[in-house]
Amino acid sequence: MAAAAAEPEEELAHAEVLELFQAALARLVQDPLLCDLPPQVTAEEIGSQVALEYGQAMTVRVCKADGETMPVVVVQNASVLDLKKALRRHVQLRQARQGGVQHLSWKYIWRTYHLTYGGEKLADDRKKLRDSCT
Repeated sequence: MAAAAAEPEEELAHAEVLELFQAALARLVQDPLLCDLPPQVTAEEIGSQVALEYGQAMTVRVCKADGETMPVVVVQNASVLDLKKALRRHVQLRQARQGGVQHLSWKYIWRTYHLTYGGEKLADDRKKLRDSCT
């Protein structure tokens, strides 16, 4: 029996794979549907943008007390907890990109501050946003 010659597999270092992935993402965000995304886009952000285009997600504009507005994408049937998680991810990505504070105590934030809509506190994390906002 003849042994099959094994083809040498090309191994790439983690940094090289990451660089290739980022280059592919950069080409992808040149698409007109994705051009609003930042250059260091994540796969999650691309998925959210595509979900928006297909009507599977919605943008919730969260207004802070200082007047800053943060657009946060959540699925159509999102709960208050889903919005809190999306807001946390949005802030973490922004902080990482801007070089700001890397760690925030979200437990402290949600104990101290709360989300409201139409003057009503969104206290029940399980409640759907659609039910809260009608």
